[in-house]
Amino acid sequence: MNEFIAVLANPSAGKGRHRGLLPGVVEVLGTAGRPVRILTAGSGIEAEEACHVAVADGAAAVVAVGGDGTVHRALQSVAGREVGFGVVPAGTGNDFASAVGVPQEGLTAAEGIAAALRDGRDHRFDLARTLDAHGEQRWFCAVLAAGFDALVNERANRMRRPRGAHRYDLAILLELAKVRARTYTLTLDGEQRTFPAEIVAVGNCASYGGGMRMLPDADPTDGLLDVLFAAPLGRLDLMRLKPRLRHGTHVRDPRVTVVRAREVRIEAEGIISYADGERLGPLPLEVSCVPGAVRLLC
Repeated sequence: MNEFIAVLANPSAGKGRHRGLLPGVVEVLGTAGRPVRILTAGSGIEAEEACHVAVADGAAAVVAVGGDGTVHRALQSVAGREVGFGVVPAGTGNDFASAVGVPQEGLTAAEGIAAALRDGRDHRFDLARTLDAHGEQRWFCAVLAAGFDALVNERANRMRRPRGAHRYDLAILLELAKVRARTYTLTLDGEQRTFPAEIVAVGNCASYGGGMRMLPDADPTDGLLDVLFAAPLGRLDLMRLKPRLRHGTHVRDPRVTVVRAREVRIEAEGIISYADGERLGPLPLEVSCVPGAVRLLC
């Protein structure tokens, strides 16, 4: 079976700023001495399926060209397998790439992937694996949102107008208008905690949303998940929280708690969870850290 490099590219990532990047990436990846196959897909579901088919066909590596959403889709086919994984950052948010030391310049990242394939080397990083109430399994690489930010994402995705970032800004205002603390039950490595909260997040990397450092001390190589939850903050303090997220200083607030665990179960009513910016589904959700689950080529 002739091993090849499968490339999943999102032409709309980064608001289309990197549309001209793909030909150069393909040329650079070709220096690894393997044929390069560009995967075609018209939706996120089709993208995942194309990656799974490529792996089944004998791909030596799957390369995601895009942001964290593209990475999330491609990861579903390589997580827990021996297939190599490469990332060429080309999105609005490239949080996983930043966390694991992938160069932010696209062609430089592609050169690193090609060199790793030629030299037969890789770097192992942890991933988070989720299991929902129906037994469906998903993987994510950065941060799972299960509080106010998840509510904002869900509302923004239901809105048709306005377009672009303004839709997200409006969704924030609309959710702030009716914000309330919900009762959460977290089970951390078998220890159960129940409390009211507006913010709950679980992750393997420091940031999400293009640099919001929700879990500033998260380490994707320590075999543990970072879990953050905050006592009820109220509307005004939630508004003040966003600029602090950019620097990770929100964790200094005495109302914010960060713990680490290998396995987490999250339960709450009326929350649709999001991971890597992608919709996972309603709580409850079980999350576990799988050490070394991805072979990153860089």
